[in-house]
Amino acid sequence: MALDEYRKKRDFKTTPEPSGDAPVKKKTKGDELFFCVQKHLASHLHYDFRLEWNGVLLSWAVPKGPSLNTADKRLAMQTEDHPYDYGMFEGVIPEGYGAGIVMLWDYGTWTPEVDDVDAALRKGDLKFTLDGYKLKGSWVLVKTKYGGAPNSWLLMKHKDEWSGPLDIAEFAPHSVKTPNADFAEILQGETPDIWRSNPPARGGDTGQMFKKIIERALSMTAGTAEETNTNNTKGTKSTKTTTQKAKAAKQPTAAKSAKKAASKRAAKK
Repeated sequence: MALDEYRKKRDFKTTPEPSGDAPVKKKTKGDELFFCVQKHLASHLHYDFRLEWNGVLLSWAVPKGPSLNTADKRLAMQTEDHPYDYGMFEGVIPEGYGAGIVMLWDYGTWTPEVDDVDAALRKGDLKFTLDGYKLKGSWVLVKTKYGGAPNSWLLMKHKDEWSGPLDIAEFAPHSVKTPNADFAEILQGETPDIWRSNPPARGGDTGQMFKKIIERALSMTAGTAEETNTNNTKGTKSTKTTTQKAKAAKQPTAAKSAKKAASKRAAKK
């Protein structure tokens, strides 16, 4: 089965990743096909490039991420197929395979530029058009024998109106699912304490990156808690002030009532 390898590598009791058990609507000719790019900070930072085909997401790990520069040939290592519902996943994988932070960096639709996608994949030359938030236009995946690896491909941009020298990964580093969110914001919403003493990567550049992200996420969490406490305190003070004002407002009314009653008694006499 297409997802056997995917499921074999994961413990779904601990990972928030989808198991792939959800039914997938069968696509017919002419239906739009989904693609996504997930920025994944695990043992190393990389970008997972995924194309929907035959009910799953064909997947490639691109260490440097996609480039709009036609001169760049980005290494793309094909990995196990992923379930269709993984395409919108964003969050924290706390332990085990792929432990790290996953950001939905881009998504949209893709259109094959070949008549037979399966034949193009077997040949190792798949041309396609992307229509995402960040990636658009014509692209190609070409299989290589880089390092003797059987799963080695190159991801390249074709020359068109969407190509150019702009470093898209640097220019647009944030999530397209959570507005303006970087890794720290995603981690902050997923209890950063889990990595305070045991981050997925400790050494090298990745370890330093994790350290900064964890510290920032923890400070953001502390700041949110402090703000909540402040707002609660303000709410208590506000309630007290309102009560005091209400009492003060009642006092003149009570005085008037007493004066009126005294006048009535005086009149009776």
